[in-house]
Amino acid sequence: NRIPGRNIEPTAAIRSVDVIFPVLHGPYGEDGTVQGLLELANVPYVGAGVLGSAVGMDKAVMKTLFAAHGLPLVKHLTVMRRDWERNAASITTHVQRELGYPVFVKPANLGSSVGISRAKTDADLCEAMALALRFDRKIVIEAGVPNVREVECAVLGNDDPEASIPGEIIVTHRDGFYSYTAKYIDPDGAITKIPADLPAAVIERVRRLSIDAFRALEL
Repeated sequence: NRIPGRNIEPTAAIRSVDVIFPVLHGPYGEDGTVQGLLELANVPYVGAGVLGSAVGMDKAVMKTLFAAHGLPLVKHLTVMRRDWERNAASITTHVQRELGYPVFVKPANLGSSVGISRAKTDADLCEAMALALRFDRKIVIEAGVPNVREVECAVLGNDDPEASIPGEIIVTHRDGFYSYTAKYIDPDGAITKIPADLPAAVIERVRRLSIDAFRALEL
């Protein structure tokens, strides 16, 4: 079961394995770590490779790459722990002036909405940063989008990607956004509607942008 073009033998424990499905979520599961381990072990696996996994996990790096590919982005700011500790007041002023409240504060390298908060005031921002910095040294602050709708679609196909019909997540939880509680704790926190109730032109744009993002990350 060698990977074509390589001469490394898989280890004895996994020599009989044909292919690995790394259905793992979050750090050490979808950030390129397990993918790199499988590459070292010369074992075929499905899903994104090391590069796409790592870049896709880091929201700040991913946004930089998306911007280079001309993909639309909300206004945002990346803040390192050291900068916040030294210049919290000036960063807060920048958020007020350039992003405006409300903003969403996110650890750059987590998923499932862990450590994410919505901040409406300077005091909220300080609390949100304190929470997010418990999980990561790099934080992404994003401008809130009025009347936003959570629309998602899957993309598969390697070099010839295709996008699924979009679905919509309608949040009903009091948090007002797709928080960890709305996702996993409150059974009535969100409703999934497939297909999304959107005009045909919008659906086509969502699918096209999803494929553009897929290609930008080399997934």
